[in-house]
Amino acid sequence: MIRSNGTPTYFAADIAYHRNKFERGFTRVINIWGADHHGHVARLKGAMSAFGYDKDNLQVILMQLVRLIRNGEVVKMSKRSGQYITLRELMDEVGKDAARFFFSLRDPDSAVDFDLDLAKAQSSDNPVYYVQYAHARMCSILRQALELGDTGKPPSDDDLKLLNSTEERDLLKKMADLPSEVTIAARLMEPHRLARYVLDLAALFHTFYNSQRVLVDNEGLRRARLSLVGAVKQIISNVLGVLGVSAPEKM
Repeated sequence: MIRSNGTPTYFAADIAYHRNKFERGFTRVINIWGADHHGHVARLKGAMSAFGYDKDNLQVILMQLVRLIRNGEVVKMSKRSGQYITLRELMDEVGKDAARFFFSLRDPDSAVDFDLDLAKAQSSDNPVYYVQYAHARMCSILRQALELGDTGKPPSDDDLKLLNSTEERDLLKKMADLPSEVTIAARLMEPHRLARYVLDLAALFHTFYNSQRVLVDNEGLRRARLSLVGAVKQIISNVLGVLGVSAPEKM
């Protein structure tokens, strides 16, 4: 752990850092490293065991490398030659929301091809735009209802029974999956589950919107569909909030 010239190695500094974490009272330490550091995991766990700590309380998540794509070609980077793009530069180019959502969509074991042009595109091909647009569309529907004089009266049980189309049932089923998705994502430390969940939910909403009119003349059905739209909107807002992504009301 000490070089021949007397200076400590990176490994020595890592040991000191993690020991300090446990000494300060943290019962669990989670690190995110690049896949090229996989050989370092067992050594560091062994060092923590030598200090009397449970090595299983140190958890390392290994992330695969990221390739940036611009104009259909891989952006060449090299630390040795000083050619690279920092995360700050990436966020400055595509925005915080796109950066967070794109990275959250992939599990750590998957290589990431980050398409810079797609991340900036305002189209349904851009996953973060697709989800945010669904939220903005729901906000628009609820605003229109208010402008038309809807009082926001809750639907009755009989009203809710009118939600029987395939699109409505698919939405309700997906909404019911949320508690288990959050629980599994937290237990396994897999936020990509929530990113994929909210993307799927947005897709189901767009399908519903294109096939079923919300502001219908039938008052009971209108109340039921407005309640459904409000619930989906709340879930999308909540999940995006967990991921640190904004939920715009207008786009």
